[in-house]
Amino acid sequence: MTQFITRRTALLSAAATASLALSLPARVLAATTHDIQMLNKHPEDRKLRQIFLPRIITIEPGDTVKFLATDKGHNAQSSDGMAPDGAAEFRGKINEEIEVTFDKPGFYGYQCQPHYAIGMVGLVVVKGEGMMDNLEAAKEVKHRGKAKAVWGDIWAEVDGMDLSA
Repeated sequence: MTQFITRRTALLSAAATASLALSLPARVLAATTHDIQMLNKHPEDRKLRQIFLPRIITIEPGDTVKFLATDKGHNAQSSDGMAPDGAAEFRGKINEEIEVTFDKPGFYGYQCQPHYAIGMVGLVVVKGEGMMDNLEAAKEVKHRGKAKAVWGDIWAEVDGMDLSA
């Protein structure tokens, strides 16, 4: 059976699609996926080992971060006490990519579990109203090994960032 689409049906379909698109929040329509690599060595500075690249990323609510298993032996997971209240924790498997969507503004610490003590940590900053609510609590989390020094560097970098926009 052959079905014909009339001009009226096509126009009604286009109007319905446009109406749906207009009813969605702008952030949903413009959500972006950001990549973070899990690496054994920095591609430009071979002295930097067991790192996330970039180690700090600033995103908008609704954006997704894809942790890429670029080199073997790593995972990405939430760091205890380093996320806004009510935010979901995440835990990727070793050697596997994981995608995490961040909806709530704030500071999210993350780490590679096998390489945490040697400083394989990073930070996702989600902009928006209430972003600063968990900053001090995240900064107060105690760390061990080289992670303690790397977090000191990360917080110094955050203190120098313009987070107003």
